[in-house]
Amino acid sequence: MQDCGSLWQEFETQELAQTIQNKLNEAVYAVYFDYESDHTGAFNYFVGCRVKSGTEAPEGLSKLAIPEQTYALIQAKGKMPDCMADSWKNIWSSDLKRAYTFDFEVYDERSHNWEQAEVDIFVAVR
Repeated sequence: MQDCGSLWQEFETQELAQTIQNKLNEAVYAVYFDYESDHTGAFNYFVGCRVKSGTEAPEGLSKLAIPEQTYALIQAKGKMPDCMADSWKNIWSSDLKRAYTFDFEVYDERSHNWEQAEVDIFVAVR
């Protein structure tokens, strides 16, 4: 999780969203993928924006395609970052049949107020 925070800080402080062309909207996506095992194992983490198909990543950045699959939608609501931590704890202890392929969070205009944030969490399920 420390690496996740560092990546977010880099994305925000360097204003990397401003360098991304052909964005479909202003939402920022945080993606968990390449799970080693389950939520207790290692995984990769990516922060970026949704773009038109065929868009190349700016120099120094990467692109990632989130595959179409079945996702459970969980909505985190409340004070940030507590609402996110609580939502993930609930996901980890739930009986969801997780696929551990790609999970992602969508930060849009509803997440700007950190006192009353709303974030959509999409969890890949089998």
